Amino acid sequence: MPFREILDSLLTPRERIAWEACLARNARDHGKGADLIREGERPRALHVVLDGWAQKYKQLPDGRRQILALYLPGQLCDLDLFTVSRSDHSLAAVRRLCVAEIGRAEACDLLHRCPSLSQIFCWSELVAGAIQREWMISIGQRNAQERVAHLLCELYVRQRGKAPPNAGACDFLLTQWQIAEATGLTQVHVNRTIQELRRCCGVEIRQLRLELSDFEGLAALASFNANYLHFNEAPSAVERVAPLFEPVETMAPLGRLPLAAPILPASVPARRM
Repeated sequence: MPFREILDSLLTPRERIAWEACLARNARDHGKGADLIREGERPRALHVVLDGWAQKYKQLPDGRRQILALYLPGQLCDLDLFTVSRSDHSLAAVRRLCVAEIGRAEACDLLHRCPSLSQIFCWSELVAGAIQREWMISIGQRNAQERVAHLLCELYVRQRGKAPPNAGACDFLLTQWQIAEATGLTQVHVNRTIQELRRCCGVEIRQLRLELSDFEGLAALASFNANYLHFNEAPSAVERVAPLFEPVETMAPLGRLPLAAPILPASVPARRM
């Protein structure tokens, strides 16, 4: 279930109005390749993609880059604003990008007025972690053809839903160079791999669109299983994480926990102090 649909299904009408007004008020445009935040900088805003795609990446001193995640319209990029003092990665526009940049004070006020957002944000981070694990499996275990096929399947399903049509199309804003940076391959290898996927699975990438004529065949080739995207699990998942946000009034303050008497084995008599 896309993040935008999760918000619509779990927010109250009043919360949804406050959320959408906040996004519209903080919308910002960025050009192709523009950095929203660079590694080492202090997080300044909560980023929510409104239009276009964003990419999270890390870059080595010699210029080599690895794309770590892709964010589609309606998706929260991360919670660094609330978790770290310095960003350990960079966030940039894939192509032209419109993103809501919500400052800390306004984000805190929004969370106070929309209590459901805390659980929804937590669930979003859990899914992002699941996607990251799947990407790690791809780089560590899948061959070049399987890596590219898996990335295409994921982006197709994230836009079309858990049970997409076997033949269909979706937006695809990545260049072959960016596919290479996301899959740990060279651009030449990616080009050759896409040609192979065109012949065996009817894959076509043109005019910023991905066209598939045999999604099931492509998914079988990549060993793709959409379970890690956790479609239709948001309501129950939000309920499960709710205790993390409830105050525990009965918990003893740190430094005042009662000390339990040591338990000695029966065969070892306690020494007199």
